[in-house]
Amino acid sequence: MSVPPVFRDRDGTLIVERHYLGDPGQVSLEREVVAGLSMLRARGHALIVLSNQSGIGRGLLSEADAQRVNARIAELLRENGIDILAWYLCPHAPDVPCDCRKPSPGMALAAARDWNLDLAGSYVIGDKRADLELADAIGGTGILVTTGHGSDAVGWAKANARPVADSLLAAAQFIAARDRPAHSAEDAPAGPKSIVDRRPG
Repeated sequence: MSVPPVFRDRDGTLIVERHYLGDPGQVSLEREVVAGLSMLRARGHALIVLSNQSGIGRGLLSEADAQRVNARIAELLRENGIDILAWYLCPHAPDVPCDCRKPSPGMALAAARDWNLDLAGSYVIGDKRADLELADAIGGTGILVTTGHGSDAVGWAKANARPVADSLLAAAQFIAARDRPAHSAEDAPAGPKSIVDRRPG
């Protein structure tokens, strides 16, 4: 059985939430992110970021701004020995119909095509209900982290029997406890490091 991919949100999950962040200088990693990603990577999970960036569609930042923020996050993670396999973002405002804005599965489906991933049994870690509903849509398990906006969704998560973790490290520990023994990081797929899915539905 292949190692299931782990998708994660960006703002409020990987990095401290900033309102429509477009300045790489304001990037700060959330607590225990490095430890959590290191654990997942050591077990061979593909690490992929799926991020709604409606600030682009709202005209508050450009796609280039969002990519610069991604590049800064990637730089901070590489300094700690962690490489993100791929980055996907939805640039659309909430009122624009598309198939990529979470909880729609478009970004995850694109990742599955691009990297030959089996989404069944995958994990989605995020700080919003949309992340958990995305997991439902792809046959995966959603884990709510209480960083970022996570505290707003705890009630819904618990009422719907979704796991809740206080950090990305705690989410990684939950995954490790459920899955088979550790795998080599060499099992994770290789390829280009940055992809933007901008296709409207």
